[in-house]
Amino acid sequence: MTEEFHRIRRLPPYVFEHINPIKAAARAAGKDIIDLGMGNPDLPTPKHIVEKLQETVKDPRTHRYSSSQGIPGLRKAQASYYGRRFGVKLDPDTQVVATLGSKEGFANMASAITAPGDVVLVPNPTYPIHSFGFIMSGGVVRSMPAEPNEEFMRALDRSVRHSIPKPIALILNYPANPTAYTADLDFYKEVVDYCRQHEIFILSDLAYSEIYFDDTPPPSIFEVEGAMDIAVEFTSMSKTFSMPGWRMGFAVGNERLIKALKRVKSYLDYGAFTPIQVAAAAALNGPDDCIAEVREIYKHRRDVLVESFGRAGWEVNSPPATMFAWTPIPDQFAHLGSLEFAKLLITEADVAVAPGLGFGEYGDNYVRIALVENEQRTRQAARNIKRFMQRHGGLGDNIVPLTK
Repeated sequence: MTEEFHRIRRLPPYVFEHINPIKAAARAAGKDIIDLGMGNPDLPTPKHIVEKLQETVKDPRTHRYSSSQGIPGLRKAQASYYGRRFGVKLDPDTQVVATLGSKEGFANMASAITAPGDVVLVPNPTYPIHSFGFIMSGGVVRSMPAEPNEEFMRALDRSVRHSIPKPIALILNYPANPTAYTADLDFYKEVVDYCRQHEIFILSDLAYSEIYFDDTPPPSIFEVEGAMDIAVEFTSMSKTFSMPGWRMGFAVGNERLIKALKRVKSYLDYGAFTPIQVAAAAALNGPDDCIAEVREIYKHRRDVLVESFGRAGWEVNSPPATMFAWTPIPDQFAHLGSLEFAKLLITEADVAVAPGLGFGEYGDNYVRIALVENEQRTRQAARNIKRFMQRHGGLGDNIVPLTK
């Protein structure tokens, strides 16, 4: 009776369980920890969205069970957004389903399409649910390069030719969490052509579609002809509209895949609280100046982070999109690996970052830094980092891990 349950036993160790107690202990000791680890947006939800929620919640009819696939008005609003933003036509009844954030959508899609032993191709490093959803569903994960280039295509071909059984699905995530890689339509076209030829589904995570910092908005995979035959795309309102705690996202695309997701969800939930869905529809149908404002804030935070950390002695890669910087561990600390380095930053610099190992073993030379603090706090973190770097100088090789 003490043996671990089968599905729990299949899960890899959760790296962040090692970080959170250290942060909690430091705060309990009175330290001011600047937390750049969790991608938890701190910006307020726009006023007109909150007001719509307040208005709707006053109607007691909205307090009843909702719909697991999303109320019709919300699904129509998402379809309209895709039409305006990407020029993609969606049927809100058969090609759109509302999810409790993109994370829930991914997990339930994995459950819907995966049989024990099925092979799924997943970028490494990547957002954990891209792997964990399939592992919990009994699938087998085969790692792919995260960067969208020719090596990705060569790896895709090798994986399909040498995997037994043949992979059932490929995960894409651009702009990517944690790496901030972006993909263009030429890349999507090459991938779609290959996966159609080999009858492989594509699950595309487009959660950061509106958080980009140049003049080229990230495309949807459905802008490629034929993608609708094999693909589903997941989006989220968490970052676009600063609604992380509202838990509202979407899956759109191939009717067969959407139907499978709807069926699984119908057994598991009644959908988000109706006032939240109504407010989400108001967000999608409303003015988009709030989206541009959020994008500009993250861009400014990115510039402050790169400039201030660089002056502190830690060169941070400037991300072209997302709310994250994915950057190598400084050379003198590289031997520690990302987990021990992250622990060291908390205890000696009062700064928390996310260890790259938490996103896959190929991320262990990196950490992810989230743009979730204002300019003043980011500059304070840089000052802490500068003192930390000066204190250790070039003697990083003499640092030993906090725990073995």
